[in-house]
Amino acid sequence: MNIKQFLDSTYLKTAEQAGITEAQNKKIATAFIQEAIDEGFKLIMIRPNYVSLAKKMIADANSKLTIGTVISFPDGTNSIEEKLEEATQAIKNGADDLDFVCNHEAFKLGELSLVKNEILECTRLGLANNKIVKWIIEVAALNSNQIIQLSALIKNVVMANFKEECYKDVFVKSSTGFYKTQDNLPNGATIETIIMMLENASPLAIKAAGGVKTYNEAVAMIQLGVKRIGTSSAKAISNGETAINNY
Repeated sequence: MNIKQFLDSTYLKTAEQAGITEAQNKKIATAFIQEAIDEGFKLIMIRPNYVSLAKKMIADANSKLTIGTVISFPDGTNSIEEKLEEATQAIKNGADDLDFVCNHEAFKLGELSLVKNEILECTRLGLANNKIVKWIIEVAALNSNQIIQLSALIKNVVMANFKEECYKDVFVKSSTGFYKTQDNLPNGATIETIIMMLENASPLAIKAAGGVKTYNEAVAMIQLGVKRIGTSSAKAISNGETAINNY
């Protein structure tokens, strides 16, 4: 198994979140991009403001690395119009994957028409531009029934509005890695949540983000049926080491 082709190497901290300057943060992002190029990972997942930088570095290196970025991150509460605007700019800058944070708070409040509409419109924009679309549902913010229901809702919107050949390009993704849980409970993918997502989002693909810390855990996720794994410790995992970060 070439596990590197399942790994989305991820750096999504802002300078403020990292407690450093913008220049220092750009240096870290640059190092993540270069490592992903050197290691042959599937994708580099970065903030929208670094997409153009990644595009140039990948072109200069003649690399096959793809670029993912996040939309309405990390809360998902932006309006549909704001999400579409942000995604459009990311497409112009060269992003290959668009990871939208689903408005899970609206979902929990029962505002299903809003959630369905954002899934429809944002997915349509991504697919029309030949991009891969991922919907982050933030499993740590949901109970088991809500994980099942939201995974199924995304699947149903996609299946009702897009052709079968598009299904492989739409993912349901577990986590942002930034959700604050009580008592330090896991805020990323677990075997239990991934099984619920796989069972209820199929035939859409699943990305396990956060919580995967070792090579064996990554393999276990892949064997369950996960198509991508998001981690800020891609090199450590691919080398058989244990990740030191939670995401």
